[in-house]
Amino acid sequence: MSVVPARSWGVLAVLCGAIFLEGIDVAMLNVALPSIRADLGLSTGMLSGVVSAYVLGYGGFMLLGGRVADLLGRRRVFLFFLGVFLLFSGLGGFAEEGWVLLVARFVTGVAAAFMTPAGLSLITTTFPEGRQRNQALLIYAGTAAGGFALGLVIGGLLTAFGWRWVFFAPVLFSAALLVAAIPLLKETTRPSSARGFDLAGALSVTGAMMLLVYGVVRLEHPANGWPLTVAVFAGGFALLAAFVAIERRSASPLVRLGIMRSGPLVRANIMAALLTASFFGFQFLVTLYLQELRGWSTIQTGLALLAAAADVILAPTLTPWLVNRFGNAKVVLAGLLSGLLAYALFIGVGLDWTYAAMLPSMLLIGLMFALVYGPLTIVATDGIAEHEQGLAGGLINTSFQFGAALGLSVVTAVNVAALGAATGQEAGLAALRTALIVPLTATLLGAIVAAVGLRARTRTADRVPVNAAT
Repeated sequence: MSVVPARSWGVLAVLCGAIFLEGIDVAMLNVALPSIRADLGLSTGMLSGVVSAYVLGYGGFMLLGGRVADLLGRRRVFLFFLGVFLLFSGLGGFAEEGWVLLVARFVTGVAAAFMTPAGLSLITTTFPEGRQRNQALLIYAGTAAGGFALGLVIGGLLTAFGWRWVFFAPVLFSAALLVAAIPLLKETTRPSSARGFDLAGALSVTGAMMLLVYGVVRLEHPANGWPLTVAVFAGGFALLAAFVAIERRSASPLVRLGIMRSGPLVRANIMAALLTASFFGFQFLVTLYLQELRGWSTIQTGLALLAAAADVILAPTLTPWLVNRFGNAKVVLAGLLSGLLAYALFIGVGLDWTYAAMLPSMLLIGLMFALVYGPLTIVATDGIAEHEQGLAGGLINTSFQFGAALGLSVVTAVNVAALGAATGQEAGLAALRTALIVPLTATLLGAIVAAVGLRARTRTADRVPVNAAT
Protein backbone atom coordinates (compact mmCIF):
# COMPACT_ATOMS: atom_id res chain seq x y z
CA MET A 1 0.00 0.00 0.00
CA SER A 2 1.43 3.38 -1.01
CA VAL A 3 2.23 5.95 1.65
CA VAL A 4 0.47 9.28 1.35
CA PRO A 5 2.77 12.32 1.81
CA ALA A 6 2.31 14.38 4.98
CA ARG A 7 1.40 17.40 2.83
CA SER A 8 -1.67 15.53 1.59
CA TRP A 9 -3.02 15.34 5.13
CA GLY A 10 -2.40 19.08 5.44
CA VAL A 11 -4.46 19.55 2.26
CA LEU A 12 -7.21 17.45 3.81
CA ALA A 13 -7.15 19.59 6.96
CA VAL A 14 -7.64 22.78 4.89
CA LEU A 15 -10.45 21.28 2.82
CA CYS A 16 -12.15 19.89 5.94
CA GLY A 17 -11.91 23.39 7.41
CA ALA A 18 -13.67 24.77 4.32
CA ILE A 19 -16.57 22.31 4.45
CA PHE A 20 -16.84 22.86 8.21
CA LEU A 21 -17.02 26.61 7.53
CA GLU A 22 -19.84 26.06 5.03
CA GLY A 23 -21.78 23.94 7.55
CA ILE A 24 -21.50 26.27 10.53
CA ASP A 25 -22.23 29.31 8.34
CA VAL A 26 -25.68 27.93 7.45
CA ALA A 27 -26.50 26.72 10.96
CA MET A 28 -25.33 29.90 12.73
CA LEU A 29 -27.51 32.12 10.56
CA ASN A 30 -30.62 30.06 11.33
CA VAL A 31 -30.11 30.64 15.06
CA ALA A 32 -29.54 34.39 14.56
CA LEU A 33 -32.63 35.08 12.42
CA PRO A 34 -34.89 36.33 15.26
CA SER A 35 -32.20 38.79 16.40
CA ILE A 36 -31.65 40.02 12.83
CA ARG A 37 -35.38 40.61 12.39
CA ALA A 38 -35.61 42.54 15.67
CA ASP A 39 -32.59 44.75 14.88
CA LEU A 40 -33.29 45.53 11.22
CA GLY A 41 -37.10 45.39 11.38
CA LEU A 42 -37.37 42.84 8.57
CA SER A 43 -40.69 41.41 7.44
CA THR A 44 -41.29 37.67 7.58
CA GLY A 45 -41.00 37.50 3.80
CA MET A 46 -37.66 39.32 3.80
CA LEU A 47 -36.36 37.12 6.61
CA SER A 48 -37.34 33.98 4.71
CA GLY A 49 -35.69 35.47 1.63
CA VAL A 50 -32.37 35.79 3.49
CA VAL A 51 -32.37 32.01 3.97
CA SER A 52 -33.71 31.25 0.49
CA ALA A 53 -31.13 33.51 -1.23
CA TYR A 54 -28.28 31.30 -0.01
CA VAL A 55 -30.13 28.14 -1.04
CA LEU A 56 -30.79 29.55 -4.51
CA GLY A 57 -27.15 30.49 -5.04
CA TYR A 58 -25.81 27.23 -3.64
CA GLY A 59 -28.25 24.83 -5.28
CA GLY A 60 -28.42 26.74 -8.54
CA PHE A 61 -24.69 26.96 -9.27
CA MET A 62 -23.37 23.74 -7.68
CA LEU A 63 -23.40 21.61 -10.83
CA LEU A 64 -21.79 24.39 -12.87
CA GLY A 65 -19.24 24.90 -10.10
CA GLY A 66 -18.14 21.28 -10.22
CA ARG A 67 -17.59 21.31 -13.96
CA VAL A 68 -15.83 24.68 -13.94
CA ALA A 69 -13.37 23.26 -11.39
CA ASP A 70 -12.55 20.43 -13.83
CA LEU A 71 -12.10 22.82 -16.73
CA LEU A 72 -10.31 25.79 -15.16
CA GLY A 73 -8.39 24.18 -12.31
CA ARG A 74 -9.58 23.02 -8.89
CA ARG A 75 -7.04 24.96 -6.84
CA ARG A 76 -7.72 28.17 -8.76
CA VAL A 77 -11.49 27.87 -8.39
CA PHE A 78 -11.29 26.88 -4.71
CA LEU A 79 -9.02 29.78 -3.71
CA PHE A 80 -10.89 32.40 -5.72
CA PHE A 81 -14.29 31.52 -4.35
CA LEU A 82 -12.99 31.12 -0.80
CA GLY A 83 -11.97 34.77 -1.15
CA VAL A 84 -15.46 35.67 -2.48
CA PHE A 85 -17.02 33.80 0.45
CA LEU A 86 -14.86 35.85 2.85
CA LEU A 87 -15.76 39.22 1.30
CA PHE A 88 -19.51 38.73 1.09
CA SER A 89 -19.81 37.18 4.52
CA GLY A 90 -18.23 40.38 5.79
CA LEU A 91 -20.70 42.42 3.76
CA GLY A 92 -23.56 40.64 5.54
CA GLY A 93 -22.09 41.66 8.89
CA PHE A 94 -22.20 45.35 7.92
CA ALA A 95 -25.75 45.20 6.52
CA GLU A 96 -28.20 47.86 7.67
CA GLU A 97 -31.00 46.92 5.26
CA GLY A 98 -32.59 43.66 4.19
CA TRP A 99 -31.58 43.87 0.51
CA VAL A 100 -27.90 43.98 1.48
CA LEU A 101 -28.35 40.73 3.39
CA LEU A 102 -30.12 39.19 0.39
CA VAL A 103 -27.23 40.07 -1.93
CA ALA A 104 -24.61 38.93 0.58
CA ARG A 105 -26.29 35.57 1.19
CA PHE A 106 -26.92 34.89 -2.51
CA VAL A 107 -23.31 35.56 -3.51
CA THR A 108 -22.03 33.62 -0.49
CA GLY A 109 -24.17 30.69 -1.65
CA VAL A 110 -22.76 30.96 -5.18
CA ALA A 111 -19.22 31.02 -3.73
CA ALA A 112 -19.94 27.87 -1.71
CA ALA A 113 -21.38 26.23 -4.85
CA PHE A 114 -18.04 26.62 -6.64
CA MET A 115 -15.83 26.06 -3.59
CA THR A 116 -17.41 22.83 -2.33
CA PRO A 117 -17.12 20.57 -5.42
CA ALA A 118 -13.66 21.99 -6.12
CA GLY A 119 -12.60 21.02 -2.59
CA LEU A 120 -14.11 17.54 -2.86
CA SER A 121 -12.41 16.88 -6.20
CA LEU A 122 -9.08 18.07 -4.74
CA ILE A 123 -9.43 15.29 -2.16
CA THR A 124 -10.38 12.60 -4.67
CA THR A 125 -7.46 13.53 -6.93
CA THR A 126 -4.94 13.94 -4.09
CA PHE A 127 -5.56 10.59 -2.38
CA PRO A 128 -5.25 7.34 -4.39
CA GLU A 129 -8.44 5.35 -4.88
CA GLY A 130 -8.98 2.74 -2.17
CA ARG A 131 -8.59 2.78 1.60
CA GLN A 132 -6.68 6.05 1.79
CA ARG A 133 -9.21 7.98 -0.27
CA ASN A 134 -12.07 6.33 1.60
CA GLN A 135 -10.61 7.37 4.95
CA ALA A 136 -10.04 10.93 3.72
CA LEU A 137 -13.62 11.18 2.41
CA LEU A 138 -15.07 9.80 5.63
CA ILE A 139 -13.12 12.37 7.69
CA TYR A 140 -14.29 15.08 5.28
CA ALA A 141 -17.93 13.96 5.49
CA GLY A 142 -17.84 13.76 9.29
CA THR A 143 -16.42 17.27 9.47
CA ALA A 144 -19.18 18.58 7.18
CA ALA A 145 -21.95 17.05 9.28
CA GLY A 146 -20.29 18.23 12.47
CA GLY A 147 -20.34 21.79 11.14
CA PHE A 148 -24.13 21.72 10.83
CA ALA A 149 -24.55 20.48 14.39
CA LEU A 150 -21.88 22.61 16.10
CA GLY A 151 -23.03 25.69 14.17
CA LEU A 152 -26.23 25.76 16.20
CA VAL A 153 -24.27 25.96 19.44
CA ILE A 154 -21.67 28.41 18.12
CA GLY A 155 -24.41 30.54 16.55
CA GLY A 156 -26.27 30.72 19.85
CA LEU A 157 -23.14 31.87 21.66
CA LEU A 158 -22.18 34.45 19.03
CA THR A 159 -25.71 35.84 18.81
CA ALA A 160 -25.55 36.49 22.54
CA PHE A 161 -22.73 39.00 21.73
CA GLY A 162 -24.51 40.37 18.65
CA TRP A 163 -25.88 38.80 15.44
CA ARG A 164 -23.24 40.50 13.29
CA TRP A 165 -20.64 38.12 14.71
CA VAL A 166 -22.44 35.31 12.90
CA PHE A 167 -21.11 36.95 9.71
CA PHE A 168 -17.78 38.21 11.03
CA ALA A 169 -16.65 34.90 12.56
CA PRO A 170 -16.64 33.13 9.13
CA VAL A 171 -14.56 36.03 7.78
CA LEU A 172 -11.83 35.34 10.33
CA PHE A 173 -12.03 31.59 9.79
CA SER A 174 -11.98 31.78 5.99
CA ALA A 175 -9.05 34.24 6.10
CA ALA A 176 -7.03 31.73 8.15
CA LEU A 177 -7.98 28.95 5.70
CA LEU A 178 -6.95 31.09 2.73
CA VAL A 179 -3.53 31.78 4.25
CA ALA A 180 -3.00 28.03 4.85
CA ALA A 181 -4.45 26.94 1.49
CA ILE A 182 -2.27 29.09 -0.80
CA PRO A 183 1.02 27.24 -0.07
CA LEU A 184 -0.54 23.82 0.60
CA LEU A 185 -2.88 23.30 -2.34
CA LYS A 186 -1.42 22.23 -5.66
CA GLU A 187 -3.18 21.62 -8.94
CA THR A 188 -3.61 17.81 -9.06
CA THR A 189 -4.30 17.58 -12.80
CA ARG A 190 -3.77 19.91 -15.72
CA PRO A 191 -6.87 22.07 -16.25
CA SER A 192 -8.71 21.60 -19.54
CA SER A 193 -8.80 24.40 -22.07
CA ALA A 194 -11.71 26.79 -21.58
CA ARG A 195 -12.14 26.94 -25.38
CA GLY A 196 -15.34 25.25 -26.41
CA PHE A 197 -16.92 25.84 -23.02
CA ASP A 198 -20.58 24.84 -23.18
CA LEU A 199 -22.11 28.24 -22.43
CA ALA A 200 -25.64 27.23 -23.52
CA GLY A 201 -25.50 24.17 -21.30
CA ALA A 202 -24.17 26.20 -18.37
CA LEU A 203 -26.94 28.81 -18.66
CA SER A 204 -29.73 26.26 -19.08
CA VAL A 205 -28.70 23.96 -16.21
CA THR A 206 -28.05 26.86 -13.83
CA GLY A 207 -31.40 28.43 -14.70
CA ALA A 208 -33.12 25.05 -14.30
CA MET A 209 -31.58 24.38 -10.90
CA MET A 210 -32.38 27.87 -9.61
CA LEU A 211 -36.01 27.60 -10.71
CA LEU A 212 -36.42 24.10 -9.27
CA VAL A 213 -34.86 25.11 -5.95
CA TYR A 214 -37.03 28.24 -5.86
CA GLY A 215 -40.08 26.09 -6.57
CA VAL A 216 -39.17 23.80 -3.70
CA VAL A 217 -38.77 26.80 -1.38
CA ARG A 218 -42.23 28.05 -2.43
CA LEU A 219 -43.70 24.70 -1.36
CA GLU A 220 -43.34 25.88 2.23
CA HIS A 221 -46.54 27.88 1.69
CA PRO A 222 -48.36 26.05 -1.13
CA ALA A 223 -51.53 28.16 -0.89
CA ASN A 224 -49.58 31.39 -1.39
CA GLY A 225 -49.69 31.96 -5.16
CA TRP A 226 -49.83 28.35 -6.37
CA PRO A 227 -50.08 29.35 -10.08
CA LEU A 228 -46.65 30.97 -9.77
CA THR A 229 -45.27 27.89 -8.02
CA VAL A 230 -46.54 25.64 -10.83
CA ALA A 231 -45.10 28.05 -13.42
CA VAL A 232 -41.72 28.03 -11.66
CA PHE A 233 -41.57 24.24 -11.67
CA ALA A 234 -42.71 24.10 -15.29
CA GLY A 235 -39.99 26.57 -16.27
CA GLY A 236 -37.39 24.59 -14.34
CA PHE A 237 -38.28 21.29 -15.99
CA ALA A 238 -38.44 22.96 -19.42
CA LEU A 239 -34.91 24.33 -18.97
CA LEU A 240 -33.77 20.92 -17.74
CA ALA A 241 -35.16 19.31 -20.89
CA ALA A 242 -33.44 21.99 -22.97
CA PHE A 243 -30.18 21.27 -21.12
CA VAL A 244 -30.38 17.56 -21.95
CA ALA A 245 -31.04 18.38 -25.62
CA ILE A 246 -28.09 20.80 -25.68
CA GLU A 247 -25.74 18.27 -24.06
CA ARG A 248 -26.68 15.58 -26.59
CA ARG A 249 -25.61 17.87 -29.45
CA SER A 250 -22.65 19.67 -27.85
CA ALA A 251 -19.13 18.86 -29.04
CA SER A 252 -17.80 19.64 -25.54
CA PRO A 253 -20.74 19.12 -23.17
CA LEU A 254 -20.79 20.64 -19.72
CA VAL A 255 -22.07 17.30 -18.38
CA ARG A 256 -21.34 14.05 -20.16
CA LEU A 257 -24.77 12.42 -19.96
CA GLY A 258 -23.18 8.99 -20.08
CA ILE A 259 -22.04 9.49 -16.48
CA MET A 260 -25.67 9.03 -15.45
CA ARG A 261 -25.63 5.46 -16.78
CA SER A 262 -23.77 4.45 -13.63
CA GLY A 263 -26.32 2.72 -11.38
CA PRO A 264 -24.26 3.21 -8.19
CA LEU A 265 -23.81 6.94 -8.92
CA VAL A 266 -27.54 7.47 -9.59
CA ARG A 267 -28.56 5.53 -6.47
CA ALA A 268 -26.00 7.43 -4.38
CA ASN A 269 -27.44 10.77 -5.51
CA ILE A 270 -31.03 9.69 -4.81
CA MET A 271 -30.08 8.50 -1.32
CA ALA A 272 -28.10 11.69 -0.72
CA ALA A 273 -31.19 13.81 -1.40
CA LEU A 274 -33.38 11.61 0.82
CA LEU A 275 -30.78 11.63 3.63
CA THR A 276 -30.56 15.42 3.88
CA ALA A 277 -34.31 15.83 3.33
CA SER A 278 -34.93 13.68 6.41
CA PHE A 279 -32.17 15.21 8.55
CA PHE A 280 -32.85 18.89 7.89
CA GLY A 281 -36.60 18.40 8.06
CA PHE A 282 -36.21 16.68 11.41
CA GLN A 283 -33.78 19.30 12.71
CA PHE A 284 -36.27 22.05 11.82
CA LEU A 285 -39.15 20.28 13.58
CA VAL A 286 -37.10 19.59 16.69
CA THR A 287 -36.09 23.25 16.83
CA LEU A 288 -39.78 24.24 16.69
CA TYR A 289 -40.62 21.69 19.37
CA LEU A 290 -37.88 22.72 21.79
CA GLN A 291 -38.14 26.50 21.37
CA GLU A 292 -41.83 27.16 20.63
CA LEU A 293 -43.52 24.29 22.47
CA ARG A 294 -41.05 23.79 25.32
CA GLY A 295 -39.59 27.30 25.67
CA TRP A 296 -35.94 26.28 25.45
CA SER A 297 -33.31 28.90 24.58
CA THR A 298 -31.24 28.81 21.38
CA ILE A 299 -28.19 27.61 23.31
CA GLN A 300 -30.17 24.86 25.03
CA THR A 301 -31.57 23.79 21.65
CA GLY A 302 -28.11 23.69 20.10
CA LEU A 303 -26.75 21.62 22.97
CA ALA A 304 -29.71 19.23 22.71
CA LEU A 305 -28.92 18.64 19.03
CA LEU A 306 -25.22 18.23 19.75
CA ALA A 307 -25.65 14.48 20.31
CA ALA A 308 -26.60 14.19 16.63
CA ALA A 309 -23.02 15.31 15.87
CA ALA A 310 -21.67 11.98 17.14
CA ASP A 311 -20.70 11.26 13.53
CA VAL A 312 -17.74 13.65 13.95
CA ILE A 313 -16.19 10.91 16.08
CA LEU A 314 -17.75 7.87 14.41
CA ALA A 315 -17.15 8.82 10.75
CA PRO A 316 -13.32 8.71 10.88
CA THR A 317 -13.11 5.81 13.36
CA LEU A 318 -15.96 3.30 13.16
CA THR A 319 -17.12 3.88 9.56
CA PRO A 320 -13.79 3.09 7.80
CA TRP A 321 -13.57 -0.23 9.64
CA LEU A 322 -17.15 -1.12 8.74
CA VAL A 323 -16.69 -0.11 5.08
CA ASN A 324 -13.52 -2.19 4.79
CA ARG A 325 -15.20 -5.13 6.51
CA PHE A 326 -18.68 -5.09 4.92
CA GLY A 327 -18.56 -2.69 1.95
CA ASN A 328 -20.38 0.56 1.30
CA ALA A 329 -23.75 -0.96 0.41
CA LYS A 330 -24.33 -2.78 3.70
CA VAL A 331 -23.02 0.13 5.76
CA VAL A 332 -25.33 2.62 4.02
CA LEU A 333 -28.35 0.34 4.50
CA ALA A 334 -27.52 -0.13 8.20
CA GLY A 335 -27.21 3.65 8.62
CA LEU A 336 -30.56 4.35 7.00
CA LEU A 337 -32.23 1.70 9.15
CA SER A 338 -30.79 3.36 12.27
CA GLY A 339 -32.27 6.68 11.07
CA LEU A 340 -35.60 5.00 10.43
CA LEU A 341 -35.64 3.78 14.03
CA ALA A 342 -34.65 7.25 15.29
CA TYR A 343 -37.56 8.98 13.57
CA ALA A 344 -40.02 6.25 14.54
CA LEU A 345 -39.06 6.65 18.20
CA PHE A 346 -39.49 10.44 18.06
CA ILE A 347 -42.99 10.34 16.56
CA GLY A 348 -44.31 9.56 20.05
CA VAL A 349 -42.87 12.84 21.40
CA GLY A 350 -44.86 14.50 24.18
CA LEU A 351 -44.89 17.90 25.85
CA ASP A 352 -43.43 16.43 29.02
CA TRP A 353 -40.59 14.45 27.46
CA THR A 354 -37.27 14.62 29.27
CA TYR A 355 -34.07 14.98 27.29
CA ALA A 356 -33.25 11.38 28.20
CA ALA A 357 -36.31 10.31 26.18
CA MET A 358 -35.05 12.29 23.16
CA LEU A 359 -31.42 11.17 23.40
CA PRO A 360 -31.77 7.75 21.71
CA SER A 361 -33.15 9.43 18.56
CA MET A 362 -30.36 12.02 18.57
CA LEU A 363 -27.65 9.37 18.89
CA LEU A 364 -29.20 7.15 16.22
CA ILE A 365 -29.34 10.12 13.85
CA GLY A 366 -25.65 10.75 14.49
CA LEU A 367 -25.00 7.08 13.71
CA MET A 368 -27.06 7.37 10.51
CA PHE A 369 -25.00 10.30 9.27
CA ALA A 370 -21.75 8.56 10.16
CA LEU A 371 -22.71 5.43 8.23
CA VAL A 372 -24.38 7.08 5.23
CA TYR A 373 -22.94 10.52 4.39
CA GLY A 374 -19.32 9.49 3.84
CA PRO A 375 -19.93 6.17 2.07
CA LEU A 376 -22.34 7.88 -0.35
CA THR A 377 -19.62 10.42 -1.16
CA ILE A 378 -17.21 7.53 -1.82
CA VAL A 379 -19.66 5.74 -4.12
CA ALA A 380 -20.54 8.93 -6.02
CA THR A 381 -16.88 9.60 -6.89
CA ASP A 382 -15.44 6.07 -7.03
CA GLY A 383 -14.46 4.86 -10.48
CA ILE A 384 -15.01 8.32 -12.02
CA ALA A 385 -12.24 9.58 -14.31
CA GLU A 386 -10.00 12.31 -12.86
CA HIS A 387 -11.16 14.88 -15.42
CA GLU A 388 -14.77 14.40 -14.21
CA GLN A 389 -14.19 14.35 -10.44
CA GLY A 390 -15.42 17.93 -10.10
CA LEU A 391 -18.59 17.03 -11.99
CA ALA A 392 -19.18 14.00 -9.75
CA GLY A 393 -18.59 16.17 -6.68
CA GLY A 394 -21.00 18.77 -8.02
CA LEU A 395 -23.68 16.13 -8.60
CA ILE A 396 -23.52 14.62 -5.11
CA ASN A 397 -23.39 18.03 -3.42
CA THR A 398 -26.31 19.25 -5.54
CA SER A 399 -28.26 16.22 -4.34
CA PHE A 400 -27.37 16.93 -0.71
CA GLN A 401 -28.40 20.58 -1.08
CA PHE A 402 -31.55 19.93 -3.08
CA GLY A 403 -32.63 17.29 -0.56
CA ALA A 404 -32.11 19.71 2.34
CA ALA A 405 -34.25 22.38 0.65
CA LEU A 406 -36.93 19.82 -0.22
CA GLY A 407 -37.05 18.40 3.30
CA LEU A 408 -37.38 21.82 4.91
CA SER A 409 -40.11 22.91 2.51
CA VAL A 410 -42.19 19.74 2.76
CA VAL A 411 -42.11 19.51 6.57
CA THR A 412 -43.02 23.21 6.77
CA ALA A 413 -45.94 22.75 4.37
CA VAL A 414 -47.21 19.64 6.19
CA ASN A 415 -46.82 21.27 9.59
CA VAL A 416 -48.69 24.43 8.51
CA ALA A 417 -51.46 22.39 6.83
CA ALA A 418 -51.87 20.10 9.84
CA LEU A 419 -52.01 23.05 12.25
CA GLY A 420 -54.51 25.05 10.20
CA ALA A 421 -56.16 27.76 12.29
CA ALA A 422 -55.72 25.85 15.54
CA THR A 423 -53.69 27.32 18.40
CA GLY A 424 -52.24 26.00 21.62
CA GLN A 425 -49.52 23.56 22.54
CA GLU A 426 -51.56 20.40 21.99
CA ALA A 427 -52.48 21.47 18.46
CA GLY A 428 -48.87 22.40 17.77
CA LEU A 429 -47.69 19.03 19.02
CA ALA A 430 -50.24 17.17 16.89
CA ALA A 431 -49.15 19.10 13.78
CA LEU A 432 -45.50 18.41 14.56
CA ARG A 433 -46.15 14.69 14.92
CA THR A 434 -47.87 14.69 11.54
CA ALA A 435 -44.92 16.49 9.94
CA LEU A 436 -42.50 13.95 11.46
CA ILE A 437 -43.92 11.44 8.98
CA VAL A 438 -41.97 13.30 6.24
CA PRO A 439 -38.43 12.47 7.50
CA LEU A 440 -39.62 8.96 8.38
CA THR A 441 -40.92 8.42 4.83
CA ALA A 442 -37.81 9.92 3.21
CA THR A 443 -35.57 7.58 5.20
CA LEU A 444 -37.75 4.57 4.36
CA LEU A 445 -37.47 5.39 0.66
CA GLY A 446 -33.71 5.76 1.05
CA ALA A 447 -33.50 2.34 2.72
CA ILE A 448 -35.47 0.80 -0.15
CA VAL A 449 -33.06 2.31 -2.70
CA ALA A 450 -30.13 1.02 -0.61
CA ALA A 451 -31.65 -2.47 -0.51
CA VAL A 452 -32.09 -2.42 -4.30
CA GLY A 453 -28.44 -1.38 -4.64
CA LEU A 454 -27.32 -4.14 -2.32
CA ARG A 455 -29.23 -6.69 -4.37
CA ALA A 456 -27.69 -5.34 -7.59
CA ARG A 457 -24.26 -5.49 -5.99
CA THR A 458 -24.77 -9.11 -4.96
CA ARG A 459 -25.71 -10.05 -8.53
CA THR A 460 -22.55 -8.45 -9.97
CA ALA A 461 -20.12 -9.20 -7.13
CA ASP A 462 -17.91 -11.19 -9.48
CA ARG A 463 -17.48 -8.17 -11.80
CA VAL A 464 -17.70 -5.03 -9.63
CA PRO A 465 -15.31 -4.11 -6.75
CA VAL A 466 -17.00 -3.92 -3.34
CA ASN A 467 -16.28 -0.22 -2.86
CA ALA A 468 -17.78 0.72 -6.20
CA ALA A 469 -21.26 -0.59 -5.57
CA THR A 470 -24.16 0.44 -3.45
